[in-house]
Amino acid sequence: MTTVVKTESARPVTPLGILVEQLEKIVKMAETVEIPLELSDAIKTAYQLGAGIDPYLEENTTQESTALAALAEKTRQEPWSSRFSNSETVRQLEQEMLSGHIEGQTLKMFAYMIGAKSILEIGMFTGYSTLAMAEALPEDGRMIACEVDQYVSNFAKSCFERSPHGSKISVEVAPALETINKLADAGETFDLVFIDADKKEYIEYLKILLDRNLLAENGFICVDNTLLQGQPYLPPEKRTLNGEAIAQFNRFITEDPRVEQVLLPLRDGLTIIRRK
Repeated sequence: MTTVVKTESARPVTPLGILVEQLEKIVKMAETVEIPLELSDAIKTAYQLGAGIDPYLEENTTQESTALAALAEKTRQEPWSSRFSNSETVRQLEQEMLSGHIEGQTLKMFAYMIGAKSILEIGMFTGYSTLAMAEALPEDGRMIACEVDQYVSNFAKSCFERSPHGSKISVEVAPALETINKLADAGETFDLVFIDADKKEYIEYLKILLDRNLLAENGFICVDNTLLQGQPYLPPEKRTLNGEAIAQFNRFITEDPRVEQVLLPLRDGLTIIRRK
């Protein structure tokens, strides 16, 4: 008898995705009551504008490699909620943590643009962004990825093996702060750093990167989830602990005279930082 594993459906986790979900509800509600035609048309137009952005971006962005597509599909098929239902991991794992096509292609493009030869990733999950950036590295380039969970590390490595770029990637399984301090002790530097780990440690990651010179002189830092479902700019009472941590991180960056940055409304927010 064949066992069929039901794929978990993704939930909206970006400000745009959540907004579109709310607009869809409003459209359906508007269909059940009598409202002015002008208002009905305005609601539908707002929904169409929001709902059409992500599919249009997907259609008009260079398609991902075969290895990346396979990694994304394997991540979607994994029963994360049942596998970690007994708190076996230090954080709740879910398919929505995958960086995905648009962000992966953006990070890959950044790596190409700056001619990166060494990349540090703080927080890997199943390795989509890892492999995307590794594809932009030269043959002698290197990528070090920090991941705290052994299961997802093994999951990612099995996907990397299917790519000719997988050999550029080294995975360090340990708490990220432990790994990056070890790298700093060894005098390592990186042209590009991507942060996508414990939100409550974001400020500490940044301090170590700058204070201990892990970031190369002309390097860049990319930080994920800096819009975190819209929570940083919503009223404080609507924030989770992670939402408050991101709000504090954004304030810290904005007030730090050592750096300049831009916060892009890409997926769940992507901040690009450079040392002045």
